Amino acid sequence: MDVFEILPEGTLAEVIDNRLYMSPSPKGKHQRTLRNLFRGIDQFVLQYNLGEVLFAPLDVYLDNEQNAVQPDLIFVGTQNLGIIDDDDVIHGVPDLIVEVLSDGNHEHDEKTKKELYQRFGVKEYWIVNPATKQASGYQLIAGSYVNLEGSYGTLSSRLFNHAFSF
Repeated sequence: MDVFEILPEGTLAEVIDNRLYMSPSPKGKHQRTLRNLFRGIDQFVLQYNLGEVLFAPLDVYLDNEQNAVQPDLIFVGTQNLGIIDDDDVIHGVPDLIVEVLSDGNHEHDEKTKKELYQRFGVKEYWIVNPATKQASGYQLIAGSYVNLEGSYGTLSSRLFNHAFSF
């Protein structure tokens, strides 16, 4: 975590269980998918005054000792907005996290981060593959993730009771 704290702003890096992970900049398909998801989710959240939607790179400190991540898309509900500090850094657990896969990071998002988000209590986690347009979701029930029905080109959130196209 000490190394993470001194990295230059904008560095794509995360600390999971006190292990530093770095990644290259995302490619165009990744960014277009993220843009489309952000537009849809943000518009919905604003329309119903549900909280705040933010996107990477943005540090999310799940704890202050060993776990800081930069999810692609983050939703913090109104009741939880206190976890966003004055510098727009998140110290706590967001309600929804979406990761858009990049080449070479599938296992990291599908295993390592899924286990981390489950352990910290992220209510809903989605993994989106921009190459295949497949979306896989998980809802936290009684401390464990339960699979949500995946789909092609659509993220169907139980948290919002709404589907978002990408």
